[in-house]
Amino acid sequence: MTDGPDPQPQDEADVIRTRQRARARITALLLGAFVVLLFFITLAKIGAGK
Repeated sequence: MTDGPDPQPQDEADVIRTRQRARARITALLLGAFVVLLFFITLAKIGAGK
């Protein structure tokens, strides 16, 4: 057993941050797709009313 700091938690923290970034990107893409979908639905409803 050594008295120095354990490098393991830093590696785990990097893995967690990488997963969080990946989830954040997926969430952003899904939110953007939802906004675009609502935009086109709105355009279709406005166009159908004329």
